[in-house]
Amino acid sequence: MDRAAAFAALEAHRVDIAARRTVDFFAEDPQRFDHFSVRLDDLLYDYSKNRLTRTTLGHLIDLARASRLDERREALFSGEKVNATENRPALHMALRNFSGGPVRVDGEDVMPAVEEVRARVAAFANAVRSGAIRGARGDSFTNIVNIGIGGSDLGPAMAARALSPFTSPELRAHFVSNVDGADIADTLAALDPATTLFIVSSKTFTTQETMANAASARAWIASALGEAAVGDHFAAVSTRLDKVAAFGINPDRVFGFWDWVGGRYSMWSAIGLSLAIAIGPEHFEDFLRGGHEVDEHFRLAPLSHNIPVLMGLIGVWHRNIWGFASQAVIPYDQRLARFPAYLQQLDMESNGKSVLRDGSPSPRATGPILFGEPGTNSQHAFFQLLHQGTEIAPVDFLVAAEPTHADDAHHALLFANCLAQSEAFLRGRTEKEVRELLRAQGLSAEQIDELAPHKVFSGDRPSSTFLYRQLTPRTLGRIVALYEHKVFVQSVIWDINPFDQWGVELGKELCSRLAPLVSDASADLSGLDGSTAGLISTRRALRVA
Repeated sequence: MDRAAAFAALEAHRVDIAARRTVDFFAEDPQRFDHFSVRLDDLLYDYSKNRLTRTTLGHLIDLARASRLDERREALFSGEKVNATENRPALHMALRNFSGGPVRVDGEDVMPAVEEVRARVAAFANAVRSGAIRGARGDSFTNIVNIGIGGSDLGPAMAARALSPFTSPELRAHFVSNVDGADIADTLAALDPATTLFIVSSKTFTTQETMANAASARAWIASALGEAAVGDHFAAVSTRLDKVAAFGINPDRVFGFWDWVGGRYSMWSAIGLSLAIAIGPEHFEDFLRGGHEVDEHFRLAPLSHNIPVLMGLIGVWHRNIWGFASQAVIPYDQRLARFPAYLQQLDMESNGKSVLRDGSPSPRATGPILFGEPGTNSQHAFFQLLHQGTEIAPVDFLVAAEPTHADDAHHALLFANCLAQSEAFLRGRTEKEVRELLRAQGLSAEQIDELAPHKVFSGDRPSSTFLYRQLTPRTLGRIVALYEHKVFVQSVIWDINPFDQWGVELGKELCSRLAPLVSDASADLSGLDGSTAGLISTRRALRVA
């Protein structure tokens, strides 16, 4: 069976089950929860509330095989140049490899170099945490400021917030990314230069936003402590030793990574230095090991019991067969507040493509629009649309069985809210049920007729739930790796390259051209489109007025 035939079989199958409700599937199979969930030690993936059957799964696995998922997965882990447009592997799994075996790129085992950088990161993190490395005036560092953007910010910022119970009470981690000067100004306002360490995270040390913020941070240190203090208050994650040296950072404070590490997968590398300092090298290693455990699961588990494979295939079922254009991710954990934003880059930058790997137009929709916020806040924001809107957005819920350094009574209410929302999406509420409720409340027939349509919930709004014992570094590593491999699975089904991001480049190029025109009020605007020229002219006028 080829890919087109597999998609056609799924389309026909959807027609067959379109009139059936998921609650009916539960009624027909009392063991549906067991049959449609997978466990990885203390982590459970429950996908039983999606409208699918064993036949559906059979067709989806046929699609995976028709797309040569096994072959593409082997190519990924073997270090083949799966990122064809940039002629490089995508081997971030090597950064969290603890198998003891080699990982080869162009025939060379990269693990000795990976382990060396990992050891240097651990040693530097321990030295900062213990006070062995201090500021120019001899003060221990109390604040770590990571300056980066995209993958050099979103991952570490998300993880540092998620794992805040594991951070040292003497250290606070901050993350500056936006070129908007308010970002760094607001961050620095509450800090003491004498006790602040900056980590500049930019592989090329040329990223426009990052270097603008780094220059401001450098000036802040030099102004307060003197030019000679710069080297004591900065470290860098970069491969450009010449540019780092020109900035004033000593070579022993520079940590590199490799071109086979994509930005949005770089948290596992030295880009995670700020996280390693915040939570400590031991916890950072636990985070890496959690990712490695999922790598092994993804490589070895049969497709029908492989969590990332099931995540990816169910997402394709929703995106291509049912036409659901978006996906919500709702963590019932306030410390995972940045997780949806992190996933937005991971998913939409990877699979937001409209051409196949061979450059031809994609015949079908690819990556969904991903959004989310923590529960229960999101319930009082956009859940109205999720429950009763005209568009259906499948939901991933994430929730722990027990809280990490939080009130247990609060957590019980939080957990109940998570279950209530997923049950409401599943069951909905029929007009008959609404009318019975309103009648019991003593409303007249006329009032019931007026209100009933507004209180009906269609139900059959799909959701999956991740349940784990506690949000620890190991658990977070597992969750991140699960979503990474889900994105890869979907890229294979859609036959697109998830490891490049050319769509990001055009805006950078245009900004480089426009920045001088914005800065110079006398610059000639001819050649620009009417809107861009008009906006620049209006800005000039507003600044003079």
